[in-house]
Amino acid sequence: MEPPGTAGAPGAAGRPWEEAKAFYDNLAPKKKPKSPKPENAITIAVSSRALFRMEEEQKIYSEQGVEAYVKYQLDHENEPFLPGAAFPFVKALEAVNTKLRELYPDSEELFDIVLMTNNHAQVGVRLINSINHYDLFIERFCMTGGNSPICYLKAYHTNLYLSSDAEKGPLKGFLEALGKLQKKFYCKGLRMECPIRTYLVTARSAASSGARALKTLRSWGLETDEALFLAGAPKGPLLKKIRPHIFFDDQMFHVEGAKEMGTIAAHVPYGIAQKHKQPVQEKQTPNSK
Repeated sequence: MEPPGTAGAPGAAGRPWEEAKAFYDNLAPKKKPKSPKPENAITIAVSSRALFRMEEEQKIYSEQGVEAYVKYQLDHENEPFLPGAAFPFVKALEAVNTKLRELYPDSEELFDIVLMTNNHAQVGVRLINSINHYDLFIERFCMTGGNSPICYLKAYHTNLYLSSDAEKGPLKGFLEALGKLQKKFYCKGLRMECPIRTYLVTARSAASSGARALKTLRSWGLETDEALFLAGAPKGPLLKKIRPHIFFDDQMFHVEGAKEMGTIAAHVPYGIAQKHKQPVQEKQTPNSK
């Protein structure tokens, strides 16, 4: 088999060397891009239960215990998990990285996804198989064998942690890092083509607190593309129109309303009043003998 442009191949005369090189390049397996150094990247830590759907596995863990859970995972390790709530957001970040690498080939100011999970390392094979199945560029893992991965967030230089657990880290650092990536497109004259588009959707009125909200985000280095002040109106219908990859809010009322409209939403706890209220369970009075 001869590449195009080589001696003896039909129509070889006049074909440039680039065609022959492209032929050989296509024969070689595609190499994944190099991971950025953690200190240079915008690190998004995502839990396995946020990235993939694991309801069935969690049910086995809750009802049958850890050994049955691990056995089930090992027996099904060649079956990829279905995409979870954070999956579209992760794919969107990878799309932004692709454009940034085209504009800045040598820059390491990129999104770096870290998979955080309290799963045992034995379950890691199924997670790795799932990531490879969907061609996700996730190179860094943290599997803590039943312990909380929260204590590892700082060591991984985490800017944002997405988890199905209600306790999440602060959002400000992530927005500051996001603003830096925005400007990398702006300084190339690509403001209108920037793949990072931000919306401020607030139940407050523009007259009372609009300027303060915009100035706060600006002071963090983030430019807001669209600002929607609803003055008490529900956010759901507008989110259905915008269709963001992810929506953050500090009130569970708005998070649940967004989810009803089909929007991937994340709760950012801000003070004890904003915590998700768990249903109160009725206390059982022991029978007297």
